[in-house]
Amino acid sequence: MNRLKFIQSLLLLPFAASAMTLKELSKISQSFEPSPLMPVLFLGHGSPMNAIEDNAFSREWRKLGQNLPKPNAIVCVSAHWETPGTFVTAMPKPKTIHDFGGFPKELFAVEYPAPGSVEIAEETKKAITMTTVGMDHEWGLDHGCWSVIMHMYPKADVPIIQLSLDYRKDPAYHYELGQQLQALRKKGVMIIGSGNMVHNLGIMDWRNANGGYDWAVKANDTFKNLITNNDHKSLINYSKLGKEIQLSIPSPEHYLPLLYILALKNEKEKVTFFNDQEVYGSLAMTSVLIS
Repeated sequence: MNRLKFIQSLLLLPFAASAMTLKELSKISQSFEPSPLMPVLFLGHGSPMNAIEDNAFSREWRKLGQNLPKPNAIVCVSAHWETPGTFVTAMPKPKTIHDFGGFPKELFAVEYPAPGSVEIAEETKKAITMTTVGMDHEWGLDHGCWSVIMHMYPKADVPIIQLSLDYRKDPAYHYELGQQLQALRKKGVMIIGSGNMVHNLGIMDWRNANGGYDWAVKANDTFKNLITNNDHKSLINYSKLGKEIQLSIPSPEHYLPLLYILALKNEKEKVTFFNDQEVYGSLAMTSVLIS
């Protein structure tokens, strides 16, 4: 390259950099243009070991990723991020959080390097008007999130943010907050709730890996019937549903993500259950697709 061409190339660099920045900004902007309504999911995540095991549950999650429209982004409400207030993760590279103990080292070695997005966090904050949403720069992706989504999108190429659960609020509050996420569905954002409808770790039956106590089976059936009949009022007021439900929900954090997903159901949308199985006596992997 002669001296003149070299100088010309240097002069063009700032414009090339500007063009790249504009292109990136345009891509982000386009990702939030109106799109067909994205499906929403409640995923029973169960044991963290499902992240590294090839089983009926993980295979079903992989099928979801192959069959559902690929989202521009994911907002995940996980049972494992409870806060005093409502927060969204707002960092470009969220860390993989290994928030568990007593499992094999192979599980702790798992990294799921999906990108985050301050842009998506801002969109989520803007959608929620009933409370102030804080921008969190510390949390990352906990196992309620990455252990299931890594099967859906193994390339880790979908931006993910997490939305926290305000542990001070009642179920009706969480349902109402979930309704406010509806606008995101129209912008190519998939909302995922991750927990378990039946979740009582204190009385698990380790000898019964593929079955449930009678009360757990009955509770799971009750949940499914109420969901099918769109009886969201009863599901919000679950504390009045009887002994089986009380045993299923000794604490609310694994149940509340379901309410966020039900709150997003439109009248004409259908409900599909999958991974519908009780495990270890007092857990249900039952999951819900609304589309």
